[in-house]
Amino acid sequence: MPASLAVLALRSAPTGSLLAMDGADAALAQRAQELRDLIAHHNRRYYELDDPEVSDAEYDELVAELAGIERDHPELVTAESPTQHVGGAPVGLFQEVHHRTPMMSLDKTASFEELLAWGKRMERYISGEVAFTCELKIDGLAMSLLYEGGQLVRAATRGNGEVGEDVTANIVTIGAIPKQLAGSPPEVLEVRGEVYMTTSAFEELNRHQAEIGARVFINPRNAAAGSLRQKDPAITAGRDLSFCAYQLGDVVGGPAFRYHHETLDWLRELAFPVSSHVATVPNLREVDEYCTTWLHQRHSIDFEIDGTVVKVDDLAQRRELGATSHAPRWAIAYKFPPEEKNTLLKDIMVSIGRTGKATPFAILEPVVVGGATVQLATLHNEDQVRAKDVRPGDTVVVRRAGDVIPEVRGPVLALRPEGLPAWTFPATCPICGSPLQRLAGEADTYCMNVDCPGQQVQRITHFASRGAMDIEGLGERTVALFCREGLLADVADIYSLDYDRVQGFEGFGSISVSNLAGAIETSKSRPLANLLVGLSIRHLGANGSQVLARSAGHLDRIMDAPEADIAAIEGIGPVIAASVKRFFSLPRNREVVERLRRAGLNFAGPGEPGQPQTLAGKSIVVTGTLQRWSREEAEAAIKARGGKAPGSVSAKTTAVVVGSDPGSAKLSKAADLAIPLLGEEAFESLLQTGQLPEH
Repeated sequence: MPASLAVLALRSAPTGSLLAMDGADAALAQRAQELRDLIAHHNRRYYELDDPEVSDAEYDELVAELAGIERDHPELVTAESPTQHVGGAPVGLFQEVHHRTPMMSLDKTASFEELLAWGKRMERYISGEVAFTCELKIDGLAMSLLYEGGQLVRAATRGNGEVGEDVTANIVTIGAIPKQLAGSPPEVLEVRGEVYMTTSAFEELNRHQAEIGARVFINPRNAAAGSLRQKDPAITAGRDLSFCAYQLGDVVGGPAFRYHHETLDWLRELAFPVSSHVATVPNLREVDEYCTTWLHQRHSIDFEIDGTVVKVDDLAQRRELGATSHAPRWAIAYKFPPEEKNTLLKDIMVSIGRTGKATPFAILEPVVVGGATVQLATLHNEDQVRAKDVRPGDTVVVRRAGDVIPEVRGPVLALRPEGLPAWTFPATCPICGSPLQRLAGEADTYCMNVDCPGQQVQRITHFASRGAMDIEGLGERTVALFCREGLLADVADIYSLDYDRVQGFEGFGSISVSNLAGAIETSKSRPLANLLVGLSIRHLGANGSQVLARSAGHLDRIMDAPEADIAAIEGIGPVIAASVKRFFSLPRNREVVERLRRAGLNFAGPGEPGQPQTLAGKSIVVTGTLQRWSREEAEAAIKARGGKAPGSVSAKTTAVVVGSDPGSAKLSKAADLAIPLLGEEAFESLLQTGQLPEH
């Protein structure tokens, strides 16, 4: 707790009541008051200033602690306690709006056990079967839209639940929100929903902010809030905001409904955007299944969710359940584990990658985010550090979404120590001491010394990685050992390893050495596209390598082709072409390629020129381990015949090729979408004929 808040908490405690209590009770009362002051402070930072100092998870912990104290000691509950109110007060930027009916917050749960307890509490008020509507909890801003005679007349924020702010001038710039309802709209209609920013719009906004030297936003929710709080609606209009309706408020003269899901269908008919991921289920067990499914699929959609919302579907049962002072009893938020936390940025250092790229990264005070302990996080490049303005000594927001590398989103400026100096990008390589150079027109900085040990280990490790030559047993630690011992200096040295020396190293017995030798030998037959990936040519990724290998048909034709011819290949372009030409123009790289040729590596493309395009327009997903094909070879064969080989199953997938140990998520998605599953023989028949087997 900041020192000023701690003092405030002590001064605000009711002194007389503290003196009348014993020591334990007095301490508990004092803690409750501290929590009330802290929560009120953070409510203002979040709701009014859009500049939070703590993450949602840390805020929820404070509220949960206070609620627990007040539940066990009702005599400590006060009228001003944040557990008895919603959100924050309007800040005066816009005209105040008194909601026709309160915009309440939701109670929260994070486990099936707590969900069952919520269901048990409902039994005090209603009996009989209860069905539930489940919706995604979009991380945005709650909004009330009021229509009179079908015309949008007012849009208001939630504020403190009773009083919000009139943001109509900004809301009318959002294209997804209807301004005039068609047909025969009711006399009065209030629609409640969420204003949010999609992930793609957020990334595009931050790219623009970085380009113009403006401060980037920490997350889509803050970006949406900042966009909506503009006095100039033209700024809001340029921020690409979205809206999702999820609830009816007041309705005068409208149709009568029995169930919540019917109201959502009606809102769709009125042209309001309503989520397509709503489900109505008969019991809490299926509610839990819905929540668990979306916990694992939360990154499959183009907007951020921090949980789901579970509502009693029967509107009559809702009326029987009623509400507490701050939340309805008929709805609850099922919160997902947090993917953002605040922690201390201890230092900023620079790593050197396989292409010489110098990437700044953060050394953090360890913090658990998304279920994993994070101590390091990427900062991308010099421009990103400058735009985010993060400095060693800052409290920063760290994000870890699924399998994504942890990232520092930005600083909590309110907690920055006074006089903290800005960080500057180093002028020399931290590994070899050579000058670092930022190329004209690029955001990245490079160590130009091709013999830099930092690049050496990374280049060889990348060459042996699964996406390139897939050499089992040749990971970064082993590569670093072999480089230190003088066995490896470049990728071609892999194919002339001194196995007698390797067997003398600790941990390398005859079996492991034999397995390594076998994996290296097997790698010689990998597709040309894999070899191109493994050579670490700047700007040339997996897709470009596939296109180049399929178009040229042989590495020699790629090395000798004019730059203009390479650039003319669809999917390549001038940047990749220039990089490919520059790579193969260097004598050192040519010498490595010739040694790879002598070692017997495959330089031929994925098929003969004029390969029949049997899979044109088809999308084939490969999962599991095939007997006669590596994953890369199978995907290369699909692409050589004009098909696509994405890494995930979708409604556009034609078939899924299944080997041993397939991905359960892919099989489940294929079953849900009724997509055919193919074994290896059926796959090979599909390659030849383009026809799925008859069932």
